[in-house]
Amino acid sequence: MQLFYNPNVSEADSILNFDKDESRHILRVLRKKSGDIVHITNGKGWLFISELISVEQKYCSAKIISKQEFKKRNYKLHLAVAPTKINDRFEWFLEKATEIGVDVITPIICDHSERKVIKTERFEKIIQSAMKQSLQYQLPELKPLTLFKDFIKQDFTGQRFIAHCEETERKSLKSQIKSRTDITILIGPEGDFSVKEIQTSLKHNFIPVTLGETRLRTETAAIVACHSVAFINEAHNGQ
Repeated sequence: MQLFYNPNVSEADSILNFDKDESRHILRVLRKKSGDIVHITNGKGWLFISELISVEQKYCSAKIISKQEFKKRNYKLHLAVAPTKINDRFEWFLEKATEIGVDVITPIICDHSERKVIKTERFEKIIQSAMKQSLQYQLPELKPLTLFKDFIKQDFTGQRFIAHCEETERKSLKSQIKSRTDITILIGPEGDFSVKEIQTSLKHNFIPVTLGETRLRTETAAIVACHSVAFINEAHNGQ
């Protein structure tokens, strides 16, 4: 199934229009024609099965013939991750986390951060593409680049974890995750969180955790954390 993304369509609509890029893709790449069936999501939990009624290079439209709402997961995962020095690695994380299952991603600037500028529009397109490729109907939210000291002051629901490499008391993340519970996980830059940042997180009730026996790159650590949460929730749902 080829899934398209249109954030402007709602369950009240009967006709939807594609933007220029999607229209060109429908005509030139997929070689669709009027009467063909296409699948569209608005990234808000809805799947719209539609029939193309107009197919042109700069403008395509479709008639919605059926729709279905998919419920959100019974937990919410928020990953706060320091952007990597090499941009491709953070983009890889965005893609894979979206495929596995994440609800909110906040890029954070830490004391040891080497990258303090991000390409928000490009990141959003990567997330959208990963959502479509993995046939999901909820688009993860990408938050603005945020200073660690500002992020940590927010009100969080559910469990809170900070994964760091300091040789202090830490618990295994997998042993601490509760299923069907909102979770926020902090992942630091290549140089790890500073001692001050770790101490600040503890004051805000974040639990220090380890992700395993080896030292992981930022993007790998974020994916391990993401998969751990998904795996434990899937295992619980299968019981």
